Parts: sequence; structure tokens; C-alpha cells
Amino acid sequence: MEDKLEAIVDEARRLGASYSEARIQRNIVVSISSRNGIPIKVDERIDEGLAIRVLVDGALGFSSTNSMDDESISKCIDYALSTARASSKYMRRPICFSKARLGSVRYEVKEKESFDAHDISDKFSLHKSIYSMLRDTVKNVELEIFSAEYMEMIEEKLIVNSDGGFVSSRIPRLSLRYNIILRDPIKGSIQRINEYGFSGGLEKFREQHIDENIIEESRRLEKVLLESVKPPSGIVDVVVGSEVASLIVHESCGHPCEADRILGREAAQAGLSFIKPSMKGARIGSIHATVVDDPTIPGSFGFYLYDDECVAAGEKYLYREGVIEGFLHNRWTAYVFGVESNGSARALNYRSEPIVRMSNTYLTPGDYSLEELIEGIRDGVYISSYMEWNIDDERWNQRYVGLEAYRIIGGELREPVRNPILEITTSDFYSKIDAKGCDLRFEAGLCGKGEPMQGIPVWFGSPDVRLRHVKLGVHTL
Repeated sequence: MEDKLEAIVDEARRLGASYSEARIQRNIVVSISSRNGIPIKVDERIDEGLAIRVLVDGALGFSSTNSMDDESISKCIDYALSTARASSKYMRRPICFSKARLGSVRYEVKEKESFDAHDISDKFSLHKSIYSMLRDTVKNVELEIFSAEYMEMIEEKLIVNSDGGFVSSRIPRLSLRYNIILRDPIKGSIQRINEYGFSGGLEKFREQHIDENIIEESRRLEKVLLESVKPPSGIVDVVVGSEVASLIVHESCGHPCEADRILGREAAQAGLSFIKPSMKGARIGSIHATVVDDPTIPGSFGFYLYDDECVAAGEKYLYREGVIEGFLHNRWTAYVFGVESNGSARALNYRSEPIVRMSNTYLTPGDYSLEELIEGIRDGVYISSYMEWNIDDERWNQRYVGLEAYRIIGGELREPVRNPILEITTSDFYSKIDAKGCDLRFEAGLCGKGEPMQGIPVWFGSPDVRLRHVKLGVHTL
């Protein structure tokens, strides 16, 4: 296949492309879904094909096929070239690629315990086991729903481009997404949706004690449902738990720092960015606001070492001590900004073009324990997890409704409060951080972007953070 990809790249160049790349991608996916311990669906599929991208007369053309015979490949090359030539007539500014450190490498993530070490029935037993433990744990309310989707995917890529890039990679990933609904005839209901995700083998679930975490969380949710009171409103101090802060960082730093969004390329699909090209070096928050994107974290859901343009990946500072420092780039956006690509181009599957994506984006930790963060608050709220959220298209105004949350009085955690609302702008969030916890934790998710939509595996992370003097609202049904 390597020889075939090199031949495709050479043929596209011979037919007029100034740059060409060919990628074979195979995603092997198994998913198991259940509801209240009963199997709903088992899905096993292989998604495999060829993607070709070319640069002709300052315009990009893209095409893909799942047939690897010579005729199909020839048609795929021709379609990519003709698309680029047709688009070139309407380009205001020709597309050029920046120079970059291109790899010629093979790498893979090794599983300690491979996915095929257990059959489907063994994997479904995790669903049944968690549901059984939940029924034994939740005593005073009804466990109305526990639904779960377990997924494992092996992502294999072989990429060759005309600038000398060659990358062969294999990354196994697994995830568990679940939904819990508890109901009380008087207090109503409470719903929790969450996801765990990693790169590696089946050993990851045991190492992370996922079943124990879900059971312990259900105990707390039962208490919140039965005992929560109305939260305070107005200007208070708030400790934002790592889960909520992680999402805020992903939405209000990661997305607006995608360079294609800054340039307007994503306007019709995923929105714009409040950041303008001239804002590099502008202050966005306090000295505690440092955000990093790093795809090389071992075991992470967003792990990779080279992107789909064969550029080496690495740690990237987006905000550093409250100042906007850098953006996520592919080779085109890097050329526009006059920098080198930092390896942020990824594609979901062979049918998708590589576009600028986050990987593992996180707020760096501080020195405080959670107890120390709370000690400094006379009257406030600790928001541990969220129920719902939204943010505007430019990633500036945002709203988060707490799920598990507690009153803070005199530096101590008190009774749970029901659905406090944090409405805040991006600059206010980062400016009002006055202390950060020492425990950095990550959440898993599939980050959506592009048209057609590409749901890319990512981590978003943060410690607990303390915000001073923010406006808190109350959720009303």
C-alpha cells in the first residue's frame, strides 16, 4: 500500500498538482449499547478507504473512495484535481502551505490487554454489573434509567505526501458514555450524562475504576435530588469544579484559538471566534490563565504524535499567564500567520478532509487543595458538575447550569443547592480566577466540527478553580 500511495501522489503531481497527499484510513469500531442492564444494540463495522487532497492553482481539492482498484483511484485523483481547478477561479487569496517538520515514521499505541482478549458477552457484563450495583446503591429514589454505550475503535492511518511526509500509525481507543436518571415523586428528577475515554487497551477501565466512580457519584446525586435547596443569587465567590472548568476551557479557549475559525473558514459550520489575528499578545485573563493543548499525553483520548499532514505534534500554549499566545494551525493557516504548523490537522475518517482540531486541551494546575480553595470563601457556591450549557458562536458569552453543587458558608461545604447558573464572558472567567487546585483532571468527549460533521476524540482538562465576585443565577423550570 505504501508503493500505491506514492504512485498516487506522483500521478497527481504529474497531472498538475503543486502539492498532493494520499491517506488510507481504516477505523475498526465495536459498540455495545444497553438500557437498564438489557442489551439494545451491538454494532461491529470496518470503515476503510482512500482520501486524496491536492493543491492546484492556489486551491485545494479533496476526494475519497472506498474502492482501491486502479479505475476508482484514477477517478478519485481526477475529481480532486477538477474540484481544485474549479475552485481556483474564485480564490481571493491563493492557498499556500507553510514549511513544517514532516515526519517519516511508524508508531502505534500498545495495549496491555487487547480488545479481542474478551468476547462481546464479557464486555456487556460491565453494563449489567454497573446497573446491578446502581440498583443496590440508590435506596431512597427510583433508578429510572441507566443507559450506556461502550465503544472501542482501532484507528489505522497510512499517509504519504509530495513534500516527503510519511506516517504510519495505529491507535486503539475505548470509551464509555452513560446516562443516569433518578426520580422522586415529590422532588422530581435528576439526570447525569458523562463519558470516559482513553487510548490503549481494556486495562484502562480497570486502572481508572470507572464502575466505582459511577456508583459513588450516584450516591451524591441521590442526596442532591432529595436535599438540595435554592442557591444564592447575585454576586458571590464560586469554586468551579474541574469538570465544569474543563468544558469552559475547551469552549472558550480551544475553539476560538483554532486558526481556521479565526480566519472565518468555519463560519458556516461551527461559528467564528472573538479572537482576531491581531490579538496575539492581548491580555485575556489573570496570571492564573494558562491553557495548553497537547496531543502527546500518554493514554489520552486525543492522543497522536503526527497529524494528518505528517507534521510532528507537541505541546502548544494557547493562553499563557492571561495572555493570548498562540493558535492551533494546519499548514495553510500557519502560512497565513507566518508561522510553522504545530500539527493540528486531523480527519475523522477517510471521507473527511483534515481540518484544524483540538486534542487534549487543559488549564494548567496550581498549588491549592479543594479544601484550601473553599477555606477562602465566606459565602459562595461550589459547582462540581454541570447539567446543561451553551455558548455563542464567537465563544464569548456562555452559560453553565450546575448539577452537583453545594453551598459554601464560612469556608465549609454545606447543603447541596439545586441548579445554580453561572453566566459569564470569556474574559470575566479567566480574569476572575484567583487560585487553582493542584489536581488536574480530564474529561473525554467527541468534539464536533466541520461540514459534514467530524466528531474527533479529545480530552479537556482543568483543576478546580476559584472565581471571585461573579454573578450567579437560579435555574427555573
